[in-house]
Amino acid sequence: MIVGVGVDVVAIERIRTLYEKHGERLLKRIYTQIERDYCFGFSDPLPHLAARFAAKEAVYKALPGRGPIFWKEIEVQNDPSGRPHLHIFGETWKRAEQGGVQRSWISLAHDAGVAIAQVVLEGEPEYNKNEAHQHKEDRDAVYLDPGSQGS
Repeated sequence: MIVGVGVDVVAIERIRTLYEKHGERLLKRIYTQIERDYCFGFSDPLPHLAARFAAKEAVYKALPGRGPIFWKEIEVQNDPSGRPHLHIFGETWKRAEQGGVQRSWISLAHDAGVAIAQVVLEGEPEYNKNEAHQHKEDRDAVYLDPGSQGS
């Protein structure tokens, strides 16, 4: 079951401006070392940084409940083929887990000066667990017709 969906779009120029103004301080505050290493493996790291920033925002929008998140507790890694994967940990993972999140799906893109991320969180939210328990009790119940006679 889908627990949450989040989408975010970031202007690459916005990230460029922030990077020019704050440099390493910005990078160390928002991105993990793995993300920085990946992005700076490209001749222009800024579209990749923007896509990862959009991913972090999209996770925030998709997470059940409200409360703070910590940017570096949301990490985008790439498998050898380049496909992105989300890693959520720390307090942010606790919040996700409490909301029933078990799996995540992510898609990133950048073109024409913007980066976009879509995140789908999958699992079983608490309200649905209670509902499923209620249905299980219904399946286990024996219904008798008032007109029937039992043995």
